[in-house]
Amino acid sequence: MREVVIASPLRTPVGRFGGALAAVPATKLAETVLIALLERSGLDPAAVDGVIAAQGYPSMEAPAFGRVAALDAGFPVTTTGYQLDRRCGSGLQAVVNAAMEVQTGASEVVVALGAESMSNAPFYTVEGRRGIVGAGLMLHDALTRGRETVAGRRFPSPEGNVGAAERLRRDYGISREAQDAFALQSHRRAVAAQSSGAFDAELVPVTVPGRKGDTIVDRDEHPRADTSLESLAGLRPMLGRSDPDATVTAGNASGQNDAAAAAIVTTPERAAALGLTPMLRLRSWGVAGNEPALFGVAPVPAANLALARAGVGFADLDVIELNEAFAVQVLACLADWGLDAEDPRLNPRGSGISIGHPIGATGLRMLATLAHELPALDGNLALETMCIGGGQALAAVFERV
Repeated sequence: MREVVIASPLRTPVGRFGGALAAVPATKLAETVLIALLERSGLDPAAVDGVIAAQGYPSMEAPAFGRVAALDAGFPVTTTGYQLDRRCGSGLQAVVNAAMEVQTGASEVVVALGAESMSNAPFYTVEGRRGIVGAGLMLHDALTRGRETVAGRRFPSPEGNVGAAERLRRDYGISREAQDAFALQSHRRAVAAQSSGAFDAELVPVTVPGRKGDTIVDRDEHPRADTSLESLAGLRPMLGRSDPDATVTAGNASGQNDAAAAAIVTTPERAAALGLTPMLRLRSWGVAGNEPALFGVAPVPAANLALARAGVGFADLDVIELNEAFAVQVLACLADWGLDAEDPRLNPRGSGISIGHPIGATGLRMLATLAHELPALDGNLALETMCIGGGQALAAVFERV
């Protein structure tokens, strides 16, 4: 199959839940990053065959999200588009799907897009069309409901992903102190990167309208420079009422966030013809499934598969981007791999705990970050992987071009 390269990976800043980007719908975040992608790369939108969009919490305000986002961003009507959902792995899955289209010759140029506005995730009802019975209709919170139903009726998760994280704490014997220490490290690395301007090349500012005029958001909102072990230790475990030994808190878990990210996927030959400058080459990828209650360690088999297909091992990697859904699941994966939590290759600029976890955009956010980390660290190979609620994980090996 044909070789695949990645060009111009970009992302918006990541906003906090209900924060600076809350007034901006996912469609607008997507439009913003797509327009910037065209402007910075010089890509003719007519050369794009399609836009594959990842989104975890869609609504019918923008069905077939990739198509809507492309049209909103000014792509021609000949540009096709669709949306996909592999939960936390959705953004990386958009890249993989785009790569498969290019590898097989079905497409020449595809834009992979991920967008999420968790601040605007819908409340919904499934009973309304049958009429109102009793006092009224039940409205479900899409965020909460998605975590409860992600593994279907045979694997119920009434405590959501937090309950699964606590399972790993028990199985692996991971202390609250170790989780908080890892969370602090994540924030320190993200704040250091932010302060040094390391994120600047990958960021696309977002204009937020307001009653007193527009506001420009040009930096991640989630990293906290004031985070300390003392402040983290003072947070209550989310399942503390039902489990006196619970350790997972809002401080050592990822956030609920808003962002969009995108990248161009094509062949080296087509990139040269279009004047694009590739940053990465896709070497391999792998997906794995495991017991839903242990989804946090699913990156272990997924990454092992991707590394084996690339013919490399952990010793060959210069960057390891492992999304931080929870500190405890990162520590559990590291234990299985035999890696140290302070390994400088691991999330050098922070990850889900510090930067945030806008579900559909995370995989492409990570891609944009690692694409700029590799040259800054004079590295060559990177692994990107993340656990996925419901018992899945996705991983890919990228090579610097």
